[in-house]
Amino acid sequence: MRSLLQFTLDLFDAPAAPLEPAANSEEKPPETPVNSAYAATNLIAYAEPAVPAEPLSKVMAALHFKHPQASREALLGNSLVAYAFRRGKRRTIGFTVGADGLQVSAPKWVPLYEVDKAVQEKSGWILQKLHEARDRHARLESARIEWKDGALLPFMGEQVIVVLDPRQAHAGQGESGAGAVLQTEAQALPGVPRHTLHIGLPQHASQQQIRDAVQAWLMRQAKRIFTERLNHFAPQLGVQWKKLSLSSAGTRWGSASADGSIRLNWRLVHLRMSVLDYVVAHELAHLRVMDHSPRFWDTVASVMPNHAALRAELRDDAVPRW
Repeated sequence: MRSLLQFTLDLFDAPAAPLEPAANSEEKPPETPVNSAYAATNLIAYAEPAVPAEPLSKVMAALHFKHPQASREALLGNSLVAYAFRRGKRRTIGFTVGADGLQVSAPKWVPLYEVDKAVQEKSGWILQKLHEARDRHARLESARIEWKDGALLPFMGEQVIVVLDPRQAHAGQGESGAGAVLQTEAQALPGVPRHTLHIGLPQHASQQQIRDAVQAWLMRQAKRIFTERLNHFAPQLGVQWKKLSLSSAGTRWGSASADGSIRLNWRLVHLRMSVLDYVVAHELAHLRVMDHSPRFWDTVASVMPNHAALRAELRDDAVPRW
């Protein structure tokens, strides 16, 4: 019985192991027994405070970029970059960094060691663009909308609060079957959005119902605003547009066809007017010049002198994820 009890006590109150003398040291261990409680107390009192280790997953995420179709990899600085590699009909080695990561394209006749060398030579630019893409992805995720009463979303560069308001059930009703009215509070408090979007839905509406109602309203606003801006810039550029279509493309803001058809991404209404105007002018300019030559950019500059800054803003803006 005593051995079982002693085993239990040892399990929960094990004596501290005796301190070993340091190697190559003349210091002798104490001849008197060490009090385990005293030793433990002193070890806690004099030990350096422990610094929490950074999770390995976080460290690896910071040092690793992997394209979902990666077939090759390279160590660039401290970062392991796994990239998608393509052979094609081209004359030079090309690099593209997008939301998925790095893609490298090379002519069929270029040996792999030349590709590896080119990747290393371009490492500074590649890492910069990969970090920018990762930061942008983080901003987009942080801007993801939670579809509920009180949700926040940007409209024409300003924050709008979504309000579920059954009284608006038939006001400006669209394809979603729910009406919507934008109201502006001129005397809004500092830091509080001036705009509220009243959606004709009950408080128990589902996330999908709210999302659909807001999207239907935004698309109606997009068609109205795009039409106004196309009619504003077309005479200045000396062109005529024939047809407007709304796009939901994930990576393209607009396109133009030689027959006068214009496609614009309805999500542009999240951005401020000057950025939206840049895209409209850009696509209309293609009705005169169907490429991105210096002549094309001169055409854009004739109505948008600051187009370079607006283009950079468009690239950096975090349009919310739907």
